[in-house]
This record gives sequence, structure tokens and C-alpha cells, in this order.
Amino acid sequence: MEFGKIERSVHIDASPTTVFEVITSPDHLKEWWPDKAELEAVSGSVGKLYFGSDTPEITVADVEPPRLFSFRWTYPDGEEAREDNSLHVTFELEEANGGTLLRMTETGFRQKGWEVAQLEEHYRRNVSGWDHFLPRLVAYAPTVKGSA
Repeated sequence: MEFGKIERSVHIDASPTTVFEVITSPDHLKEWWPDKAELEAVSGSVGKLYFGSDTPEITVADVEPPRLFSFRWTYPDGEEAREDNSLHVTFELEEANGGTLLRMTETGFRQKGWEVAQLEEHYRRNVSGWDHFLPRLVAYAPTVKGSA
């Protein structure tokens, strides 16, 4: 098994504009992903995600409404996010079949320099996480006003 990249594609019955709002707005994020989010959808901004007592920082990388949002996370406290110390998540949105095709990619596992066991643990945990949270996004986005 290759532990370098996680890729998922889902169709969401909501417009790309609505899906973009749902993946970038703290008020919407907490409905499908973290317990709470503090972030601004501006390239270079740093925020936090709250998963119980786990509060990773998130650094916004690219923002191109309504088609692209990416960020870096899982980097050491007190350090800036870089290619060699963080994971990179990219959401690409494309209008499709009256809704949105969302492609999510998470990379950077190998670049972190983790030992094999640690690499496998983080990779499997994140696969499990995305497999849990992306269906919640698919269910939630169409309920947002203006989603059609």
C-alpha cells in the first residue's frame, strides 16, 4: 500500500458557490467536520480547528472561489507550515450534473519524515477521517440556503 496520497471524489447536490462556502466558513465547517473552526479563507491566514482536545493549526494556502481551496495542517506547534513539515489538503470544485464534483486530495505524508509505523498510523487515521467526514459534507451542503 502506498501511504503518500489520499484522494476522494464526491458529488454534492449543491452549487460550487455553496460548496465553497461550506468548506471555507467556520459556521458551516463545524456542521460537518471539526467541532469548531477559526479560519479566514485568505491565502496565508492561520487559524485553528478544534476536534475535542486536539486543536491543530491550519494555514490557508490557495483560495480561488468557487473552484479551489487548499490548506496545510499537521505541522509542529510554533512552526510555519512548509512542504516538509505539514500535510496539504486541496479541495477542487467543478460544476457537474446540476451540482458539484468535489475532489479532495491530501498529500505530504512521506515528506513529513515519519518512521514507517507513524506514517502508516497517520495515513490510516486520515483515510478513516475523510471517509467519515466527506459523507457528512455531502449530506450537509444541500441543506444550506441557496444551495440550488
